[in-house]
Amino acid sequence: MLQEKDQMLSSNVAIKGVCHIRLWGPDGELKEERIIHNTVTELGDAHVADAMSDIGEAVLGFIATGTGSGQVAADVGLDASLNRKALTSTTLGLGAADNDVVFVGDWAAGVGSGAITEAGIFVGDNNTSMNYYADFAVVTKGAADTLEITWTVTYGT
Repeated sequence: MLQEKDQMLSSNVAIKGVCHIRLWGPDGELKEERIIHNTVTELGDAHVADAMSDIGEAVLGFIATGTGSGQVAADVGLDASLNRKALTSTTLGLGAADNDVVFVGDWAAGVGSGAITEAGIFVGDNNTSMNYYADFAVVTKGAADTLEITWTVTYGT
């Protein structure tokens, strides 16, 4: 007769992310830099499972900034969207960081200016498919400034 043994199984599955914001002035000098831990939304959790299945899930392709705050895991979009654009790049980490995905969004001078207090990563070009969210103290992007957001999402530990 087969007897079951109690087994302690552990898993390193977790999703966490860090949003790194850099703002440069028109002279090319770094004006401001922030590192913010993000919220993984319920859509973000579901997106990972969907992407590993055969349903043909779309990839994350957009990044947005906004002027609101306070979104939680159940929210699907920014509180007050300011500017949305296609991601500049999406890359896989290397070596020990091979469970990282790095998303980059760039805003040139004249694009997306304002008092930015939130950002998100989205599947679609809409405010209803947010997977990752961060809010923070205001970063003021002037019309002549450039902005880069590098968002590193780690799947597992």
